[in-house]
Amino acid sequence: MQSLESGALEPTKAELKGLSFGKRVARFIPVYGLVILMFILIALFSVMLPNTFPTMLNVRAIISDKAIIALLSLGAMIPMAAGRIDLTVGYGIVLWHILAISLQTMLGLPWPVAVAVVLALGALTGFLNGLLVEVAKIDSFIATLGTGTVLYALALWHTGGRQMVGVLPEGFYDLSTTFVFGLPITGYYLLGITVIMWIVLEYTPVGRYLYAIGANQRAAQLNGIPTRKYVIGAFMASGVLTALAGVILASKLRIGQASVGLEFLLPALVGAFLGSTTIKPGRVNVWGTIVGVAILAVGISGIQQFGGSFWVEPLFNGVTLLIAIGIAGYAQRRKGAEKR
Repeated sequence: MQSLESGALEPTKAELKGLSFGKRVARFIPVYGLVILMFILIALFSVMLPNTFPTMLNVRAIISDKAIIALLSLGAMIPMAAGRIDLTVGYGIVLWHILAISLQTMLGLPWPVAVAVVLALGALTGFLNGLLVEVAKIDSFIATLGTGTVLYALALWHTGGRQMVGVLPEGFYDLSTTFVFGLPITGYYLLGITVIMWIVLEYTPVGRYLYAIGANQRAAQLNGIPTRKYVIGAFMASGVLTALAGVILASKLRIGQASVGLEFLLPALVGAFLGSTTIKPGRVNVWGTIVGVAILAVGISGIQQFGGSFWVEPLFNGVTLLIAIGIAGYAQRRKGAEKR
């Protein structure tokens, strides 16, 4: 496994050796293009909207609104690293945020127990997805679409189409409403999970194995990697992050309803796909995913402050997804051409 080449297209030291400064910068632009674009957008909107965009209030709003999407994007990118896709990140959050509330209001469970149950159910759902994909050999898109639809149906059945409302403990509300150094605590959750995932995926055998499986599962098996175990584990990790996002959403909204949650699926996938086009182009990666979500957050926030209509956000997400998939496909073709 030590000879496994990275699936990314970032320049190597050998490539950069002997190049002039200008050529080195040009070589890095495709790698960090989205990062540069993010800072350009921030500067542009700050200049054009000096009274509303570059404010602490706007920063807090962006972190509070997009932390959940970022968690879902990170959850989606774990199976993507192994060459799979998990659509339950958009459907599961519907049921999990409802259960986080109903377990307390209907069954009277303490909020830490309710949270633990929801996280365990998220892991179980991921395990079932892994079995469907690896044991039953169902395509991950179809398997997770089916599982997600079942979860959504359970949410509709559980609520009966009504809102789940009740008085919840302050400790549960504090999961999303607490501010630390002037910023929402959800941003610190996201930062901690991002760093942990970055270390695991980039500097541990687990991450190398997942990327190896995503690059060529048969080759990974021949190298002795228990691919089934790691793919199932990737789906379980995705399920836990989705459940955590559901808990935070429940704490933020304070009500549970089946009409909330599905709108997170598209931006979560957009963030993950965009992440495969930057930092390490050609493969999904943690910091690239965060940059992808940040671009969506900054772009949508700026457009809305200019007076964009309600349909601007889904349009922006959809167009960005098409562009991201196109760039990712180009990067993969380029990688194949360079290998040949």
